[in-house]
Amino acid sequence: MIDPMLTIIIPTHNRAEILGRCLEHLSEQTFQDFQVIVVDDGSSDKTQEISTSWSFRFPHFKYVYQKNQGQGNARNNGLKHATGDIILFIGDDILLERTAVQGHMLMHKKHPEKRIAVLGLVLWHPEVEVTDFMRWLTSGKDGGTQFAYDLLEGKEEADYNFFYTSNISIKKKLLEKHKFDQDFHSYGWEDIELGYRLAKEENMKLYYNKNAVGYHHHMIDEKSLADRMRSIGKSSKIFHKKHPELKKLPPLWKKTALWLISRKPVLMLAKKYRKNFYYYALSKRYLLCGLRQV
Repeated sequence: MIDPMLTIIIPTHNRAEILGRCLEHLSEQTFQDFQVIVVDDGSSDKTQEISTSWSFRFPHFKYVYQKNQGQGNARNNGLKHATGDIILFIGDDILLERTAVQGHMLMHKKHPEKRIAVLGLVLWHPEVEVTDFMRWLTSGKDGGTQFAYDLLEGKEEADYNFFYTSNISIKKKLLEKHKFDQDFHSYGWEDIELGYRLAKEENMKLYYNKNAVGYHHHMIDEKSLADRMRSIGKSSKIFHKKHPELKKLPPLWKKTALWLISRKPVLMLAKKYRKNFYYYALSKRYLLCGLRQV
């Protein structure tokens, strides 16, 4: 059997139901010359059963189990089994539009050189009730911490800060020397860190294709902000130790300013009158907590 042109790697942990829908959407793609690799990162639910039930829909399918070691490790493990010349990373809660994989492939065909990566667009799924908090999460101009696609409006290229592994494809040769750094155990930064290394050492060029759309089927509430930002804070310190030249940690004056805007009186006023600023200030409060924990 001839190896497929592309490999789709999906790390997952205890989300069997949405993984099934993710695989269903892959089975409906207009471009079908791909291998699917599900890397089960130590799940205790029906992830293996769901994966097996969908495996018959794909000529090239592989289920890989590992002990729980995090998404970066899971993606690296998936790469060991990849046969395609192009790797597409997606999240287990990303439901791709029927033409999304084709959109990635067309961009790679347009730019055949090995140093190319392609960023697809991620939107909230129409079934998900999008709250003010979720809208802030995806507003780069307001300091949202999930995605910042609004900053790419009208652009065809992006820098390493947009190396989002929810929907991104890259030539496999670019990843022969560079893997996800497994020092990142908390949420955040491991994908951006890889993007930075690829840009710096391999001169990677990241193209943006807004027509390669994936829908994020995941409800995120305000209660998760504390854990999310503490994790980002811890991960940002690890990032800084590896790449101090980027100065990703706030200097003392900025830490002081962030501390001031995240005090309760300011937060109470912001919550009443400026919701986006409230979420921004609250996120910085928890970020500072994370910075102190490492």
